[in-house]
Amino acid sequence: MKKILISLILSIFLIFPAFAKNVKIGIILGFTGPIESLAPVMAKSAELAIEEVNNSGNFMHGKIEGVRADSTCVDAAAAQAAAERLITSDKVSAIMGADCSGVTTAVLKNVAMPNGIVMISPSATSPALSTEPDNGLFFRTAPSDARQGEVIADLLIEKGFKSAALSHTNNDYGKGLAASIQKNFISRGGKITVTAAHEDGKADYSAEVAALAQAGGDILIVAGYLDQGGKGIIQTSLDNGAFDKFFLPDGMIGDSLPKAIGPDLNGSIGSVPGTDSPGAAKYSELAKKAGFESGPYGPESYDSAALIMLAMEKSKSTLSNTFKKSVMDVANAPGEKIYPGELGKALKLIKAGKEIDYVGATALELVGSGESSGSFAEILIDNEKTNKVSYR
Repeated sequence: MKKILISLILSIFLIFPAFAKNVKIGIILGFTGPIESLAPVMAKSAELAIEEVNNSGNFMHGKIEGVRADSTCVDAAAAQAAAERLITSDKVSAIMGADCSGVTTAVLKNVAMPNGIVMISPSATSPALSTEPDNGLFFRTAPSDARQGEVIADLLIEKGFKSAALSHTNNDYGKGLAASIQKNFISRGGKITVTAAHEDGKADYSAEVAALAQAGGDILIVAGYLDQGGKGIIQTSLDNGAFDKFFLPDGMIGDSLPKAIGPDLNGSIGSVPGTDSPGAAKYSELAKKAGFESGPYGPESYDSAALIMLAMEKSKSTLSNTFKKSVMDVANAPGEKIYPGELGKALKLIKAGKEIDYVGATALELVGSGESSGSFAEILIDNEKTNKVSYR
């Protein structure tokens, strides 16, 4: 009799392997590198969504576990190795990430596609990713820099800046954003006096700043990273008296930068994906209850993890090549609108055969091949902090 019972139990686990282990979602972000001050909140936000689903008890596939890995943001080989470990060793069913555009592209092309794994990035913004072949596996909850370039150009013109020097980090993100800014600013009557790349990790940016200063401009746009070369360009510009006003795109937004630079950065402006929607407020409340403050790309990270789990529920599968077809379905109308804190409710609706429209923390709407249509917050640096002053 005992042998029969053991055989029966083993056969159940063979037929229903999902019951024998947790569903795992990889969380691959730059915990080291030029945006390392942003990654912890992004990871906590994704884990907040996972915890919410687990606490609801409504996920048909059992418990979900988030598994962290370091993308470094800039080292493609390291990011690929980390993603490979997530898939081959940790056996994740999907990846929330990566973060920076270059490593995201590398992981997509060399790891996710060959292994058939869904990736939903909260912060990879390169316009090139809009047309990158992905076998329907790649999505992003952050808008493309094609859109951010329009927003930046509008803000500069509205603030009365007629000319600008432009420094960008020398990678996919920096090049794509710089091209978008230049195109849109010129189309609105502005003048870019110089566009120059900078490398991250240098001790001295005097030569780069000297070239920017020689070209001149009403303001210096720094399309870089707040914990690396972008910070170095700004500090050297201030030290040398080259510029005293700066425009800070999304990769430069975070309280670590004004804290590092000090009061001389006050009055500078910037942009970052963001919205003042009801979902944003609900997410902020949830984050505070969980013991952390919302930060750049935190809402997008919550939404990325939520989409993965809701698509798994909708498709009745944790297999990426199956549930990838349901991501757009749960993200967009028609259906009952779903906000942060309502993931358990969404799972119940899906189980009942009803449609949902996941609005989330970012007023999410996926367009094209699966990227956010995008809203942006205008940033003002004041009192050594990043302050959101309006939305568009």
